[in-house]
Amino acid sequence: MRALRYRRYGPASVLALEDAPAPPCPRGGVLVRVEAAALNPKDVVVRSGRFVPFSGWRFPKTAGLDVAGRVAASRTPAFTEGQRVFGFLNTLTARRGTLAELVACAATEVAPLPESVRADDAAAVALAGLTALQALRDDAGLRPGQRVLVHGASGGVGTLAIQIARLLGARVETVTSPANVPLCAELGATATWTYPEHAWRGAGPYDVVFDVFGTLNFAETRTALTPRGRFVSTLPTIGRLARDLASRWAHQQARVVVVRPRRADFDTLSAWLSSGALRAIIDSVFDLTDFGAAFARLESKRARGKIVVRVVP
Repeated sequence: MRALRYRRYGPASVLALEDAPAPPCPRGGVLVRVEAAALNPKDVVVRSGRFVPFSGWRFPKTAGLDVAGRVAASRTPAFTEGQRVFGFLNTLTARRGTLAELVACAATEVAPLPESVRADDAAAVALAGLTALQALRDDAGLRPGQRVLVHGASGGVGTLAIQIARLLGARVETVTSPANVPLCAELGATATWTYPEHAWRGAGPYDVVFDVFGTLNFAETRTALTPRGRFVSTLPTIGRLARDLASRWAHQQARVVVVRPRRADFDTLSAWLSSGALRAIIDSVFDLTDFGAAFARLESKRARGKIVVRVVP
C-alpha cells in the first residue's frame, strides 16, 4: 500500500510517499480503507520532533491523524466490513497514520458515518470538531446565553468553534485577520476584532476566551474575563498544564483541552453534519501524491478551514 512516511524528524522535506506493508487488523478494532484524511498543526509539531517524549525515536512514522473511509476488516462486533466510518488516531507516536491507503484503528477511534455525509467533510471535522466541542462544552463549561471569544477563528478548529458555540446557545465573537471577517460573520459571529490590534481586550467581559492558536496566555486575558470566566487553550505546554491544575479551585480558570475520541461526540458531529447544522470549512483538497503542496499550504498558516487529502478515490 502507499503511505506517507518519514524516517527522521525534520521539515516537510523528510516526508516520502512509499510502498509499505499493510497493517494487520487490530484485535478489538478495525482496518480502515482511507478515502480522505485532513491535515492538522499537530502533524507538523510531531514531525518536527517537538513531542519526542511522547512520539519516541522509532521510525518509520506515518503522517496523518484524521480519517474517513470504509471498514476493510473488523475484529469487533461494533463494525462490519464495508461500513463507512470516520474518526482520528488517539496517538502521538506516529507509528501509524492516516495518510496511507489502510490504517489500523481501535474501535474507540472511529464511529459510523452516514452515507449522506461526504468523506471530505467528515475527515475535516473529526479531530478539529471534537477539539472545539470538548474545549467549549467540557473545559469551558459553556452554557446557553454566555458570551465567548474565539481567538484565531479562521482555521480548522476556529471555524468549527464558532458554529459549535452557537449550537450550544452562546453568543460568539471572534478575532481573526481582516480578510476573514466576512467568513466569521457568515458562520455566526456577532462581532469580529482583527489582528494586529487588540481591541477585543476592552470589549469584554467574556465568559469564555478560547485561544485556538495557543498565542495568548492566561495573565493577559484575565481582565477580559468575567469574575468566573474561563480561558481555554489548545497548546499543552508544561506551563499551561501546570496553570490548568493550579487554577481548578480559583474563580477564573485556565484550562488546556486534551481531546479524546468519544463515540457520543462523534455521533453528535455526524448528526450536525447530516442535518446541515454544522458545516465543514475546507480550504483546499489535494491528492496524496501532492502531499508537498498540501503541507506547504498548512505550514503557510494562511488556510481558511481545513486542508483535506484524498487517499483512495
